[in-house]
Amino acid sequence: MSLLSPVRTQMSPMRPRTIPAWVCALLLTSVCVGVEVPDPAGVLADMTLANDYFMAKWPDPTVDIVTNRARPSNIWTRATYYEGLMALHQIDASPTYYNYAVDWAAGHNWQPAYGGTTTTNADNQAAGQTYLELYQIDPQPERLAPIKTNIDRMLASSRDDYWSWVDAVQMAMPVFAKLGAILDDDAYYEKLYDIFDYTKTQHGANGLYSTTDHLWWRDGDFDPPYTTPSGEDEYWSRGNGWVFAGLARSLDVMPTDAPHRDELALTFQEMAAALVPIQRPDGFWNVSLHDPNNFGGPETSGTAFFTYGLAWGLNNGLLEGEEYLQAAVAGWNGMAADALHPDGFLGYVQATGKQPSDGQPVSYTSVPDFEDYGLGAFLLAGSEVFLLEDTSVPRVPGDVDGDGFVDAIDLDIIAANFRQPGGLASGDLSGDFVVDLADFRIWKQHYAGPVGYAWPAANVPEPSAATIACLLVAAALRRRCRSGRA
Repeated sequence: MSLLSPVRTQMSPMRPRTIPAWVCALLLTSVCVGVEVPDPAGVLADMTLANDYFMAKWPDPTVDIVTNRARPSNIWTRATYYEGLMALHQIDASPTYYNYAVDWAAGHNWQPAYGGTTTTNADNQAAGQTYLELYQIDPQPERLAPIKTNIDRMLASSRDDYWSWVDAVQMAMPVFAKLGAILDDDAYYEKLYDIFDYTKTQHGANGLYSTTDHLWWRDGDFDPPYTTPSGEDEYWSRGNGWVFAGLARSLDVMPTDAPHRDELALTFQEMAAALVPIQRPDGFWNVSLHDPNNFGGPETSGTAFFTYGLAWGLNNGLLEGEEYLQAAVAGWNGMAADALHPDGFLGYVQATGKQPSDGQPVSYTSVPDFEDYGLGAFLLAGSEVFLLEDTSVPRVPGDVDGDGFVDAIDLDIIAANFRQPGGLASGDLSGDFVVDLADFRIWKQHYAGPVGYAWPAANVPEPSAATIACLLVAAALRRRCRSGRA
């Protein structure tokens, strides 16, 4: 029971029965022009359903993945899943998720896949993203050392041609970015950019990025003059999704003054603008982005990465405009309604490959050769859609739970997550993705605001200093309990 839960019961009958006409007009106008975002509780429920299905199927995270042959479970497909699991953990800090990830990483001795610390293959380095996030939660040296040693070997090399296929941008670039952020070392950003720029401007004929269409060819095999059967450029959906997600995940941790960040952000924005007009009416994207006749139809993995990137861009101020919000919401709603099965299985996931024809046919019931990367993309998308703000109803400043009232329950949420990372639903009112005193001050300022602005404020007494102190102590105890369970 919340320490302040009884307050809601006492104050509810005192809420004004009438709403000023100007407030009604404002709400009506907002509903007409706004975009209704998915209910966060529903988003989390869909994420949980899909993840529970996978964890039940793979109770031991360390066992090999057996398809046409056995592969270690820290390869790129499974690494992508753990990126999504860690994103789910950010909004639902279940010890089960944390322990599952730690058991997986420890089972592989925190090493990159194949080759260990000597590999230069981006696919093998993808697991490092989760290793580093787990290091940030609990900075034990063994969680950092192997992936740092591996990437440092590349920093010491003059080569920049490592990423000859665009998937590599998502697999490895965030590893460089995370190391730069953790170690506060611009050398990682510089090398990240040099390798990325080589992929963008030199691999293939003249680089793998179209400066006119602002989309990517998967590798040099698909550079012009290669075309689809209809004569269009071959822009593979998931390939572009890898780049879009890789940019978002890298930008997410890079400081605003990091070298080359602005250029990376511009490429991300160019891609976003190119993706919105080619979205399907059902919210999905086709596997061939410019040729709907080339194995056209819903596809989940590319759609999930695009939805993730668009929602992340909106949540972090890199994208603005209702068209982006509509696209992100449509992407999520399409996947939740048409791809997610009642038992948690995800349909319409294209199997591994490099072009639209691979893994066909893709359908609601088709089972890809690996089920993990599609789920990882879906969880990433959900983690950002969960944080989207509903523009159909104006948010009252200080209102954490979105019920239109600034009250004791909002304070209880802030206290429960105090000094923890999180978004608005966790109490982050200031937008810095950490719940701290700045958020408490915003809540306190509007708790006593005028009637009509935060309606119950005039009827509920200001909480005492003792009450606030008790809440902060409770928050500390909660954190201690959480860490003990982890």
